[in-house]
Order: sequence, then C-alpha cells, then structure tokens
Amino acid sequence: MTLFVTGGGSGIGLHLARLAAARGERVAVFDLQLSEAVRAEVTEVAGDHGGLSLHDGIDVRDPEALATAFRDAVEALGRPTLVINSAGISRNAVFADSEPADFDQTIAVNLLGSRNVAAAALPHLRRGSRLALIASLAGITGGYTYAAYASSKAGVIGLARVLRLEWAQEGIDVSVICPPEIMTPMVEQYAGSMHPATRALKDVAGTLPIDEACREVLGQLDRGRFMVIPGRRARRAALMTRMLPEALTTRLADRIVRRAVTSAETSSLDD
Repeated sequence: MTLFVTGGGSGIGLHLARLAAARGERVAVFDLQLSEAVRAEVTEVAGDHGGLSLHDGIDVRDPEALATAFRDAVEALGRPTLVINSAGISRNAVFADSEPADFDQTIAVNLLGSRNVAAAALPHLRRGSRLALIASLAGITGGYTYAAYASSKAGVIGLARVLRLEWAQEGIDVSVICPPEIMTPMVEQYAGSMHPATRALKDVAGTLPIDEACREVLGQLDRGRFMVIPGRRARRAALMTRMLPEALTTRLADRIVRRAVTSAETSSLDD
C-alpha cells in the first residue's frame, strides 16, 4: 500500500504515518512544517526500504502547491492507494465571543483544505484506491463552543458523501473519519481552557488514546467502511443523534449543558 497523509507532521496524521511505515508501506507525509525530530522519527520507522517521501511547507489552503507536492510524491513512490487528509485546526469559543477571522480560517483549512486534497489526489487515484477525509464526531452531534469547528466538519462529511457517490462510478472509494476526542497535542493544549459544557458533552462520547484510535481507523478503512467512527461510546453517540427523535436528543444535550454551566457557576461562587 502507498499512503499519502496530509497534516502528517503531528497528531493523528503523524501517528497514522508511523503505523503505516511500521507495516512496511510506502508513505508520503505532507505538512505546513515538518520538524527535524519528526523527520528523523518517521525515517527511522520507515527503515531502509526506500518508501518514504517528506514534503514540508505544504498548506492545504493552496491548491496549486498541494497538487505539485502530490505529483512529486507520485514520482517518488508511485500512485497512492490511500490518501488521508488529516490537516485541520480548531478555534473554539462561544459564538458571541468568536472572531470572524477565526471562523474563516477554520473553514478554509478544514473544509476548503479537504476539497483541495481531494482535487490534488483525484488525478492519481485508480480503481480500488481510497480517499479518507478526517472530519469529527462534532460534525454529526455539534458541540458547545464549536461553531466554526463543527460547521467545517459537517461540511467535510457532506463533501465526502458527494465524492463517494461520484467517484464510485470510477471504482474509487471514499471514507469520512469522525473521531471523538483523541489525545493529541492540539487537544492537550486546549484541555486547560475548555468550557465546562464542552467537556461535559465530550465525556458522553469518551476520549481515546491516539494509538488505539489510529489502529481502529486503519482497521475500519481496511474493511471498506464509509463512515469511520473509532470508539464504542462515540459510535453510540452518533447513532443516538441520527436515530432518536430530535426532540429527545436536543433535550438531553440541553440538560448536559445546563448542569455543566450551573456547576461551573456554583464552583466560581464558592471560590
């Protein structure tokens, strides 16, 4: 297998690249910045089989640069059998306090970036290959302080559904990955300032260690799943959102948020 992974310099993308390289697969890694430590680590894991191609300074918001980088990677490794877009950002705040620029940037990276990765990959994909776009469980369920993030990820899910329908005619498979909270550096950085209501809603779906989550993602992709949701609690949360009456799910969510906000206010008064 030949894996192309964007956002491969950290977090989920990096771990997926590690796992694929450890299995002896050819791997091309694309990111805005690949540190020397990451380069050394991935190179060591890949060993000496010559199946590694690293691409620094790649912004998924730039379709031309992305297309050029994919062509270079194809020259180095051959056509990809799996392309995963893991590039993404999160700018979280209650909507009333959020900045338009943060919303625009989140949409540009997460949604338009997914579009650009799909466009860069398409000329090189052949029957039996797969594109996987990383969205989020928040794109299905929503989330407190997640106006920009959940909007962008819901858009990624919609994009993946359209591409699956269109590309199936050419024998190209498409998947969308909707994980719950996964312990990545970005998540760890945000955890300290997370709103109590955000935390309470996240706890419904649970938090996964990165290795467990990525192994499950690759396993579900290997089995040809369209919607990949790692974690039993996360799959249950997604199923409840899709299958239960909306009046019930919204009532449950409102109750969780109300309790979290009340608890935080009480704690603040006690302090």
